[in-house]
Amino acid sequence: MDGFQKKIRQSLQYRLSIWLAGCIIGVTLVGVALSFTHALHEANEFQDDQLRQIAALIDDHHLPLTPRDGEDVLVGDDDTRVVVQLLRSTQASTRDADYNFLHFPSGLPNGIQTITARGIVWRLFIKPLTSDMRIAVSQPIAVRDEIAQDSALRTLAPLLLLLPLLIVLIALLTKKMFAPVQRLALQLDRRDEQELGILDEKDLPLEIKPFVAAINRLLVRVERSASVHRRFIADAAHELRSPMTALSLQAERLAQTDLLPEAKIRVATLRQGIFRTQSLVNQLLTLARIQEQKHDHPIAISLQRAIRQVLEDLMPQVVHKKIDLGMNDSVDVHIMADEIELRILIKNLLDNAIRYTPAGGRIELELTMSQQHVRLEINDSGTGIAEQDRERVFDPFYRVLGNDENGSGLGLSIARMAARRIAASIELHHTHASPPHGLSVVIKFQRHHAAPNSV
Repeated sequence: MDGFQKKIRQSLQYRLSIWLAGCIIGVTLVGVALSFTHALHEANEFQDDQLRQIAALIDDHHLPLTPRDGEDVLVGDDDTRVVVQLLRSTQASTRDADYNFLHFPSGLPNGIQTITARGIVWRLFIKPLTSDMRIAVSQPIAVRDEIAQDSALRTLAPLLLLLPLLIVLIALLTKKMFAPVQRLALQLDRRDEQELGILDEKDLPLEIKPFVAAINRLLVRVERSASVHRRFIADAAHELRSPMTALSLQAERLAQTDLLPEAKIRVATLRQGIFRTQSLVNQLLTLARIQEQKHDHPIAISLQRAIRQVLEDLMPQVVHKKIDLGMNDSVDVHIMADEIELRILIKNLLDNAIRYTPAGGRIELELTMSQQHVRLEINDSGTGIAEQDRERVFDPFYRVLGNDENGSGLGLSIARMAARRIAASIELHHTHASPPHGLSVVIKFQRHHAAPNSV
């Protein structure tokens, strides 16, 4: 209940719906009360006119009045109970008294009035017939009120029945009015963190557009700032590439000279550091490249062909570590992607598998497909990644503790960024249940069924 109340306090849609519903209910209740009072008054006026019309009918047609027992008129159908009797201004005879069976006082004035006789409240109309003879047309007040209330309630019934429908319509219309805002929120929620394009202001309410325009201006400033930082990283990495290459060549030449054993160990450490720095520079250049890459129209690419091109580049590392690398090439599929981003994705994941698979180990690539997805699985025989680290390893520069392999900590981060740009996903699992667990990397692509103009 507390959560619901908090949601109502914070939600403009809920507050607007509740206030509108409350106002409509309040106005409707006032209208119902006024309508009921007016309808009740009109029904009573109509029944008074009926008494007048009955009196006029008896007078015009000289209809005879039959003496009745006073108890007879107190029973029967309430809806039709109208009592007509004679009243004399002079002393009435015994026979005439039979006509005044309700014992109305003879001195009552002419016209519409309300009196009590025999313990019952009556509404009666008195009209003179002759100088000493009058006619009284009467009806019990209780009967009249029941008829008037039924008539008034029948008038109000449609309004009361339509009130819940009106409240539901208000809620639905309010939700529909806020639908563009909800779509905008969903669009923002689905964006990648690198996507800083402006928001679409089309179909937004005028009251929301200034707020969205301010967000767009902020996104433009953030994109400009991020672009400056990306260019700085790219320029710095590019400037470092040449001196690092020169240092690598000098260290290699130094290693080929006759050195003392201790000096050779230091040169080997130096070369290892230079190689690691070169790897970092190359990864930074790749990161800057993929961040600056424009979202061009993707094309249909053969996944088998892209994998083989990456393997050609990485094969020297495979041979150097004597890794048994196998691939299931029974199927070939096409996916819609940017070719450069796809190769960066596959290369970083395969390079990571080769780097962390021990010498003499095994890497298996398996390509399968379903009706909607293409699944590329890379299984290695390394130590694997603990479950608690599987999300952290995608952070830039994060490396699992206790790992001595050369690396920059950017490979998986770049791979996830490339995967998101081509609408793919990456999952990490253990290859085996028992140690060494190995790492199983599963990449899921959207399947492209037709392959015209494919690469």
